Amino acid sequence: MSEAGPSIRIDKWLWFARMAKTRSLAARLCEGGRVSIGGAAVLKPHHPVRVGDSISVMQGRARRGLVVRELGQRRGPAEEARRLYDEPTPPVPIAATEPPWTPILDEENWA
Repeated sequence: MSEAGPSIRIDKWLWFARMAKTRSLAARLCEGGRVSIGGAAVLKPHHPVRVGDSISVMQGRARRGLVVRELGQRRGPAEEARRLYDEPTPPVPIAATEPPWTPILDEENWA
């Protein structure tokens, strides 16, 4: 994350970029640990985001990796929102990021 330059609150940027339907939902995503900037978890909706930051956000049942291109001034149409970020890789389904489930077997419970 760059230290210089203008910034905007992460909840506001997520709302402008249409990653959340409402700003309060964007704030809950942050507080729930579902957003990270530069690999570090964001737990406060007032965390600053700057142009060039890489953001990871859980959206639905997928994790999206984004790079901030612009900060934005308003929540505009979808076309305007798409100009705020680059998405270098397609969304990754949550199941693909979690380790596979394996049953724990112990000899005492074998019948």
